Amino acid sequence: MTREPLPEWPTFGLTDDVRPALRQARDAGRPVALATLIAVEGGGPRPVGTQMVFAEGLVAGYFSGGCVESDVADHAFACLADGEPRTLIYGEGSPWPDIRLLCGARIEIFLERVPSDDGALAELLAAERDRRPVTWVSDGRARACAPELEPWPEAAVERLYEPTPRLAVVGGDPTALAIAELGLRAGFETTLIRPKGPEAPPPIPGLAYRRDEPDAALAALDLDPWTAVAVATHDLETDQAALRAALPSAAGYVGLLGARARLPERLARLRAAGLPEGALARLHAPIGLDIGGKAPFEVAVSVIGEIVALRYARASGSTSTTSPAAAAGAPA
Repeated sequence: MTREPLPEWPTFGLTDDVRPALRQARDAGRPVALATLIAVEGGGPRPVGTQMVFAEGLVAGYFSGGCVESDVADHAFACLADGEPRTLIYGEGSPWPDIRLLCGARIEIFLERVPSDDGALAELLAAERDRRPVTWVSDGRARACAPELEPWPEAAVERLYEPTPRLAVVGGDPTALAIAELGLRAGFETTLIRPKGPEAPPPIPGLAYRRDEPDAALAALDLDPWTAVAVATHDLETDQAALRAALPSAAGYVGLLGARARLPERLARLRAAGLPEGALARLHAPIGLDIGGKAPFEVAVSVIGEIVALRYARASGSTSTTSPAAAAGAPA
């Protein structure tokens, strides 16, 4: 098998989730070399658990932004050829001292050959389809994939795969379109909901589109903890219907676009509709990080930034993430 040079523009690294690449190789009947970052010392650019996939005509993911990827690709194709797992070390203690990370970090990468008919791979892709979190454990020759899986002593890789993040955007104006488009670019499976909207979908490749009412549309999406809902219609009744459906759900994030001054009125209407305080306290409003911009893509940056910040449990500096209900004058 001949290894082609990596593309000059590393667009293969724009997607962090390697499961689509694994599915593509599996469906083509091709084995893959799965590379997993298993150790980082000194503040490397990518966290432990980051992965790359190499197969004939296919590469996805990145480790360092260009410092080691080409060398990893050489070892990956050697792994595909001989089937032997191997650990690569870059930085201090590396057998390749001429390959250095500009950040000065030391990283270890584990390589394994995964056949297209591998049982663990089949379970991983089935879990992705069914939106089930699973753990991948491997020692390079034996591997398993299941919920709450404990590694065995020889295992080198333990990697949790969660369902692909999703984003539902309710609205149809330029701001809603910008939130949806940026969500897609950030790796979210994104659906735009515009009740009674045009029959033709918006001209954004990859964007799902629904024209039904918010309650029916959100119920059909089966909101789960890995789904974010951004309500941005500027229509009070549609906003309220979307919030009544989203706030009591399992959605991991619910945000509302609108003026802070009108928030107490909106919360009062939701209370009158029977929503408990616990549900109201989940509302992020005004939506997004407080970055000051109000242009469509500026708002979109603030919304996607807030969702990502909450995913990684980091303080965002936004009043809506520190205390959304208190920010609106709601009782504790």
